[in-house]
Amino acid sequence: MLKDITLGQYFPGNSVAHKLDPRTKLILVVVYIAALFLAKWFVSYALMAAVLIACVTISRVPPRSLVRGLKPVLFIIAFTAILNLFYTPGTEIWRWWIFKITIEGIETAFFMMLRITMLIMGTFLLTYTTSPIRLTDGLESLLGPLKKIHVPVHELSMMMSIALRFIPTLIEETDKIMSAQKARGADFETGNILQRAKAMIPLLVPLFISAFRRADELAVAMECRCYHGGQGRTKLHPLRYQRRDVVTMLLGAAVLGAVIALRSFGL
Repeated sequence: MLKDITLGQYFPGNSVAHKLDPRTKLILVVVYIAALFLAKWFVSYALMAAVLIACVTISRVPPRSLVRGLKPVLFIIAFTAILNLFYTPGTEIWRWWIFKITIEGIETAFFMMLRITMLIMGTFLLTYTTSPIRLTDGLESLLGPLKKIHVPVHELSMMMSIALRFIPTLIEETDKIMSAQKARGADFETGNILQRAKAMIPLLVPLFISAFRRADELAVAMECRCYHGGQGRTKLHPLRYQRRDVVTMLLGAAVLGAVIALRSFGL
């Protein structure tokens, strides 16, 4: 299960998606999420699915990596679908005790599962095709106007980037600790939910110690390199919008406009 968590991983490549300005990709992710939540019926979701498939094809990211990344959140997707299935009012077709299934509930549950799935897969493409350094630069540039009201934009961007960067590292460390505990006779796969949760407690202490040690090493390394925040810093590769960024943002705006138009027609 831990190996299926792919959030924060970066797949180096030379595709158009990799070459896009990180600011463009961040804006497109926001547009994609807005369009996904505005989608209303099958036609709108079919359009968003086609957009997602096109983005995955262009990025050349292995589709199985996206599918594997869904495994840790399958419970959340299923739980959300069940809640919408049994507790959405409408035309009732089945009832037992406090549970009932309506036609509207089936539709809502289906679209909710589809929406969450495409939302996760679409946002994962951002980290798959953008290195942590460029992601930090893009966030800092987009949030630049907040510096006028003394918001520590550079520090916030750096923290978010470091958090994403160390997710795979912590997952790998957790997997190593679990393997070591299993070699000593620990059992993480049998028993009920409470027993499994209790068996995970011995993992917390070494994991926290490892995380704090890595944080301390990172802080020392940054101090040795005379890091003092964003003040006076220059960039080796300044961000510049190119023609492909403008074309891509226009296409994103067109998709958002199409979804809004389809929503007005109930599609």
